[in-house]
Amino acid sequence: MHVPDGFINAPVSVATGALAAAAVAVSLRGARRELAGTGQGGGAGAERTAPLAGLVAAFIFAVQMLNFPVAAGTSGHLLGGALAAILVGPYTGVLCVSVVLLMQGVLFADGGLTALGVNITDMAIVTTVVAYGLFRVLVKVLPRSRRSITVASFVSALVSVPAAAVAFTALYALGGTADVPIGKVFTAMVGVHVLIGIGEAAITALTVGAVIAVRPDLVHGARGLTAPLELRTSPLTPADAAPAAAAAAATPDPAPAATAPRRSVRRVWLAGLAAALVCAGGISYYASASPDGLEKVAHDQGIDAKARDHAAKDSPLADYSVKDITDPRLSGGLAGVIGVGATLAVGTGVFVVLRRRRNAADARPADTGAPAERV
Repeated sequence: MHVPDGFINAPVSVATGALAAAAVAVSLRGARRELAGTGQGGGAGAERTAPLAGLVAAFIFAVQMLNFPVAAGTSGHLLGGALAAILVGPYTGVLCVSVVLLMQGVLFADGGLTALGVNITDMAIVTTVVAYGLFRVLVKVLPRSRRSITVASFVSALVSVPAAAVAFTALYALGGTADVPIGKVFTAMVGVHVLIGIGEAAITALTVGAVIAVRPDLVHGARGLTAPLELRTSPLTPADAAPAAAAAAATPDPAPAATAPRRSVRRVWLAGLAAALVCAGGISYYASASPDGLEKVAHDQGIDAKARDHAAKDSPLADYSVKDITDPRLSGGLAGVIGVGATLAVGTGVFVVLRRRRNAADARPADTGAPAERV
């Protein structure tokens, strides 16, 4: 659903650019809390998602290369907003998808540069907000279990894709450059993206389910899933011992970190990186070559007549192939591996800086109001 340059006029592109910039700024502040394990949704295991945030961005980049057929002559691919929000939190999720879109636009000429605000608004903000909002509602009404997390992931991801299609239609109604009946655009976009949403839902549920199966503590959306420990006393326990045992259980551990060692995320990180490299470097060669949902609708409705050449069309990695390498499998695979590496580096860099700034802020002594000593 990458919107190219020329589909949306300048005023709406500028407005969505401002909206995207504001949303990213808010997400930068919110992500500090999510990565540090504080604030709403924080808790045990929250701080351990920081090393995985960059990996989530790289994984989304890789899986977006795997277009799957959804109808005659049409394909779809993962948007990733639901997956990112559930794994690492909604604020961090917005940043993950935004990093992916930035790398795709700058390096691979995928999604217009003047339309970057449109794409971030549509594919990062709308999908994340809709998916995570619905996910939280479903988690509250469903039984507290791992299966419920997977079901909620499936449904929220499914709904997020046609929601993005509706958002694009609204933006096109405000600033579309081609004279096309909006009713036709709406029907075509929502119809095909409901089908794409099924694929999005399957990928999201399988990925979330796989991580929950091995490390549920690393899934932001599964926080609080484990039921609190209950103290049960034996009928043979002396009567005067039961109150003392209950009081001991109710007393918080003054140093939980000393008795609950942190588990390493290295294995999960390596497994995720390997999966991303295999998807981008190998499986992507077998992805559907049919146009995706937006491209198909744009062609059928005449919207693509207003498309402009991408500013990075001469990039050495344009169209996900390495320039001057004639073997398509090698060219595409190498481009995918480069993309995963670049996205991982940029994403990890962003989240490491955010985490360090949060830690530095927490380490500052509180302001006592006393005047600073002059040296």
